[in-house]
Amino acid sequence: MFTGIVEELGEIVAVERLTDASRLTIRGKLVTSDAGHGDSIAVNGVCLTVVDVVGGDSFTTDVMGETLNRSGIGKLDIGSRVNLERAAAVNSRLGGHIVQGHVDGTGTIVSRDPQENWEVVRIALPDALARYVVEKGSITVDGISLTVSGLGVDEAGEPGHRDWFEVSLIPTTRELTTLGTAPVGATVNLEADIIAKYVERLTQRG
Repeated sequence: MFTGIVEELGEIVAVERLTDASRLTIRGKLVTSDAGHGDSIAVNGVCLTVVDVVGGDSFTTDVMGETLNRSGIGKLDIGSRVNLERAAAVNSRLGGHIVQGHVDGTGTIVSRDPQENWEVVRIALPDALARYVVEKGSITVDGISLTVSGLGVDEAGEPGHRDWFEVSLIPTTRELTTLGTAPVGATVNLEADIIAKYVERLTQRG
C-alpha cells in the first residue's frame, strides 16, 4: 500500500523490451537506500517489485503485459523521469490517501492553466472510470495523491474519453513531481479511490 506522497523523482536508466514484458532499471537514491529483493516501489503510481539493487542507487523491476496494457509504463524510455514512492510503513502517517498501486487506466492532459502560485491541470479520463471520480474526492495521477477540484464533460472530446476532471497543483507538486512539467497531450496513470469501487460492488450485490 502507498499514500500517493511522492518521495523522489527518479530516472529510467535502462529498458529491456521482451515479447510480452519489459525490464526497467530505475535510478532513485532515496527509495533504493533501504530496498531489497521483493520490496514494492510505486513507479508513476504502478506498484512494481524490486528484482535487484544495482550500484546502490538503482533497482531493476519486471513489468508484465497486463501492466503495460493498463498503464503508461510502456511509453517510458531511457531518460524518462518518474515519480517514486516506497510502500507505506505500518507506523507512518497517511499523508495522502489509500493507494494500492493498481492502475485502473490512463488519462490525457488536455489543458494547463498556470496561475501566479498554483496551476490547474485538466485531464480527460476513460468513461468507465468517471463514475468513481467526485469533486473534492481523491484520485491518484502518476502516483500523486490529488484532490479533484472540478469535473465536466466535453461533448466534442475523444469518444470514450469525454469526461474530464481538474486538479490544482501547489508549487511543491509542480517542482517535485513529473506532473509539474508534463505537457498537454501527455498520458498519465490513473487510480480511482478504492473505497468508491468497494461501495459500488457491495451495492450491486445487495
